[in-house]
Amino acid sequence: MDALASLLYEVRSDGALFSRNIVTPPWSVRFADRTPLTLIATVRGEGLIVPDGDAEPVALGPGDVAIVVGTEPFTLTDDAGQCTPPLYVVHGPDHCTTADGDEVGEDIVLGLRTCGNSLDGPTVLLTGSYQVGGRVSERLLSALPRVLVARHGGAPGPILDLTVMEITRDEPGQQAVLDRLLDLLLLSTLREWFTGPEADPPGWYRAMSDPVAGRALRLIHDRPARPWTVTALAEEAGVSRATFARRFSELVGQPPMAYLTDWRLALAADLLVRTEATVESIARQVGYQSAFGLSVAFHRVYGTRPSQHRAAAARMAG
Repeated sequence: MDALASLLYEVRSDGALFSRNIVTPPWSVRFADRTPLTLIATVRGEGLIVPDGDAEPVALGPGDVAIVVGTEPFTLTDDAGQCTPPLYVVHGPDHCTTADGDEVGEDIVLGLRTCGNSLDGPTVLLTGSYQVGGRVSERLLSALPRVLVARHGGAPGPILDLTVMEITRDEPGQQAVLDRLLDLLLLSTLREWFTGPEADPPGWYRAMSDPVAGRALRLIHDRPARPWTVTALAEEAGVSRATFARRFSELVGQPPMAYLTDWRLALAADLLVRTEATVESIARQVGYQSAFGLSVAFHRVYGTRPSQHRAAAARMAG
């Protein structure tokens, strides 16, 4: 498994809020649900993503797919002057209000998973939000800008076409179908953006295509429990120890052992939260010989013990 696949494996939709928005100008929709990742696809028409704060608005054209990163609210609109009050404000799954905080009226609900001000509106946007968390997900999110866009020049791709067909259906298992389509849209958009001219991809992404560093990255992600050393990774990559260490550090931006430690601890942090496995068991899963060894490394990097991390996550969830 490559590094991008490993990171995306932890960023998956599960019962996500997925909606179709059909609007006639002037229009504005506010997103205040504070999800870490929101996907926006322009099926028809154009619009602007206006993040809160100092970030510049980002234009969307027909067929474009955008990803908004971070929990800060943002607005979708056709109004460059940002004077149009929101038609509705999205606060979370099945919870939308007017700009004044009142519950939205039936005139806004146009059908299953569909809101707006006119079924014949010239602008159609699909939106999907992810409730993601954990240290592994953070490694991906920290590599992305506030807003990124994959430009499709007016022609929606096949995944988006299929999503348009599925979003208004109401059949058994429909949410699972939409979740997987949202995952495919996310993956294809990230992959396209990472290879585009506007991207500034992280070192681990650029290194994946390198025969030396890329081979080592796949091994680290696939088999974190192996007792890797620089020498062992160099042998797997087919180069000398010095050549491997230099090349990996130059491309990834971290020495091999530092990257390995970060990856192991990110996996451990998520396993502590998402499973009931003992610290000893998790330590061995991620490459430490004992709970004590994991605890020492965990405290050095995160400033807390594994058991404390698990307890804090449980308190937040409760």
